[in-house]
Amino acid sequence: MAITAKLVKELRDKTGAGMMDAKKALTENDGDMDAAIDWLRTKGLAKAAKKSGRTAAEGLVAVKVEGGKGVAVEVNSETDFVAKNAEFQSMVAGIAAAALGADDLDALNAADLGGKSVADTITDKIATIGENMTLRRMAGIEGDTIVAYVHNPAADGMGKIGVLVAMTGGDEAFGRQVAMHVAAANPAALNADSLDPAVVEKERQVQIDIARESGKPEQVIEKMIEGRMKKFLAEITLLGQAFVVNPDLTVEKAAEEAGAKITGFVRLEVGEGIEKEEEDFAAEVAKAAQG
Repeated sequence: MAITAKLVKELRDKTGAGMMDAKKALTENDGDMDAAIDWLRTKGLAKAAKKSGRTAAEGLVAVKVEGGKGVAVEVNSETDFVAKNAEFQSMVAGIAAAALGADDLDALNAADLGGKSVADTITDKIATIGENMTLRRMAGIEGDTIVAYVHNPAADGMGKIGVLVAMTGGDEAFGRQVAMHVAAANPAALNADSLDPAVVEKERQVQIDIARESGKPEQVIEKMIEGRMKKFLAEITLLGQAFVVNPDLTVEKAAEEAGAKITGFVRLEVGEGIEKEEEDFAAEVAKAAQG
């Protein structure tokens, strides 16, 4: 029986096995889907399908810089134990290196990693390590100088928070200070122009409602709103924030004094925005015992 791409895809969808493993299973079993599934199970290659529904909110962010380009990737696992696993860390490092040549997440999933696609490599690791894993995000940045920083690194170039800062002028030491600031302060955007207009408008409406509750005259309210919005924008934009190294200066002013211009940044934090399931200790132990 001819082993078509459609058959391979169907088997992969059912088992979570890698492309080559699925093709081999079908070939070994003359295209019989049920027999191919059993074959994969006996080889331990269908485990990934069982794990795929579990919440993966731990893991690592890895950063990689080459010339004037930097990338950050987030690869998630279910537990922090796996994030400390040398096999997992090696895979994440490989994915970060592959990301330098990828334009987006789809391209990265399809990128070659030691003879297999990144997506298939992750699927294989799910089967061997026994936890759900996902390549969740990637972000890239370009500039004259790119400085990378990892907060509390678990291994070289990877940890829970990864930051990239792009700038012109200045030196690497100053760039690292800015990257550390970004890790700590978590700015929403580089400057006011880079902010999502919907975020700004939402805050403005909130401030209008608060100001009107005061019962003050309209002209006073307008000044109140103007002042509060200025403060809001300063607090959430990188260039407007007080520099952690010297709070008497804004980041923008500190950059000027260092002879630098910050042109962009990327900050990824493991599990950011993922809703974690809450379990009591007994349930957690029971789940671990079931495998």
